[in-house]
Amino acid sequence: MGTLFEGKVAVVTGAGRGIGREEALLLASEGASVVVNDLGGSADGASDSEAAVVGAAQVVVNEIVAAGGTAAANTDDISSWSGAESLIDQAVQTYGGLDVVINNAGILRDRMSFNMSEEDWDSVMAVHLKGHFSVARHAAAYWKQRSKTTGEPVGAAIVNTASESGLYGNAGQVNYAAAKAAIASLTIVMARECERMGVRVNAIAPVARTRLTEAIAGDYMLPDESGFDRFSPDNVAAVTCWLASDLAQGISGQVIKVQGGQIQLLEGWRPLVEITDDKTWTLDSVAARREELFPTAADGVVPPFFFGPPPANRERYPQMDVG
Repeated sequence: MGTLFEGKVAVVTGAGRGIGREEALLLASEGASVVVNDLGGSADGASDSEAAVVGAAQVVVNEIVAAGGTAAANTDDISSWSGAESLIDQAVQTYGGLDVVINNAGILRDRMSFNMSEEDWDSVMAVHLKGHFSVARHAAAYWKQRSKTTGEPVGAAIVNTASESGLYGNAGQVNYAAAKAAIASLTIVMARECERMGVRVNAIAPVARTRLTEAIAGDYMLPDESGFDRFSPDNVAAVTCWLASDLAQGISGQVIKVQGGQIQLLEGWRPLVEITDDKTWTLDSVAARREELFPTAADGVVPPFFFGPPPANRERYPQMDVG
């Protein structure tokens, strides 16, 4: 057992499987008392009777306890305001405080935009975006009161989970991508809002083999013959937990892409080209400046994803069924 999180209390959502499970196990192995949250649903958010019987969160708790760690299971629905509040309350009441929140819970309901139902949109937004905000909001309220009471910074951390899909765009995932892009913005805003009370807020954009990626990645994410499994979720957990630890003091409001063997610091929207005029813009004056605004366009056509890297998912999931 390590000591990096000794005496600290952590909450990890969606921790019954995949990346969340590895994050919870690593936190516990470094001394944290961990509240393992998992509703036990299927990959699309529907009820999963098998998981409900086994208890995905409890299975992880049992692993932690068997290894000598401290953990408690939680099955609250973090897409609801009351469920998120109950999760934070459990951590505080069970272990006497809260120091780390890792927002990981998520589902997929992939469809092309013209085939997507209202339920597909609402359910993904609820779990990802509202779920991230609701948990972070109740945690921040607790830390604000603690800071007000003690007069000292609380030294806490939130790590959210964004995605390449939200940063670069991926056809067939308009709901998921919109939620993940919003989570990146949420991270930046909350980092600014929580700085004074000593709370750091960062986000990861992970690339790993999970229930959400296995079905659409095919053989792409299988371990290769080198012996290095670059898509194993534990590659992501190390970076997440590092961001949540005191080793990352001073780092806040950042979005980091991570997979095995690669870490990238990502940057959001920014001005790349500027044109100016001392008169009001008209249709003709904008049209006349087209080549200045898009200087590398060939044959009068601006290619898709003109600025920034193309979405990795374009190569990664070429056969994805999004009908």
